[in-house]
Amino acid sequence: MDGRVYVLGGNASTLAFVSSLRPEKGQVTAYLVPVAWTPAGVTLGEGWQRVNIAADNIGGWVDSTFAPEDERAFVTPLRDLEMLVRVGWHAEVPETLGEAQLVNPEDVPEDVLDGLDRPLAMLTQCAVCRRMCVRDDFVWNERRLCAWDYHAAVFGKRGPWRSEPYEDRLFATLPRAAYVAPGLLGELDVTPVLAVAGLSEDKMRRLVNLAIEDGDGAAFMAVRTDEGMTVLRER
Repeated sequence: MDGRVYVLGGNASTLAFVSSLRPEKGQVTAYLVPVAWTPAGVTLGEGWQRVNIAADNIGGWVDSTFAPEDERAFVTPLRDLEMLVRVGWHAEVPETLGEAQLVNPEDVPEDVLDGLDRPLAMLTQCAVCRRMCVRDDFVWNERRLCAWDYHAAVFGKRGPWRSEPYEDRLFATLPRAAYVAPGLLGELDVTPVLAVAGLSEDKMRRLVNLAIEDGDGAAFMAVRTDEGMTVLRER
């Protein structure tokens, strides 16, 4: 068996796997990986936690840990797990995760498989809703937020909207976000009208202000993203 990781299950905040099913003192070791479900996809986190599970109750632990009340929860088939327990399957624990290392990729949701091949990130809990999120993707007023709460707080009615072009000094005060998620803007009555990247700072600033000047007094907001700048307009 080529894989080094057998996924036991997962939910909205955690992915659990084992790399050995050889009991030691009646227990096997599982690894809990933090997970963030974001508009940009699933991201797995650093800082794995080790837990010991009774070797004769792995299935029970999986069922109770990944309860079906969580809409993101999934568990792997017990018949495959029982077979691996019988043969005493063992592999070395990998330092990183990837789909190619999985023994059972067919049991893992597609979104999670995609996340396995992204770099691990530092995750944290959103300061508002406690949802797991990428630590520094969305920060507002020194609070780390998930994409949903950041979009609602910054791009909502109380956000820093303006109808006049930005003076140069104001570009240093733009809201900063890893990305703007168009799917979260509809309920806020906000539309992205311009996204620029790969240009010099001076050219991006000029394009931002041209978009605002052409807006007939509508309310706009420029946002600095990892790629460049995005201009939003209130409907």
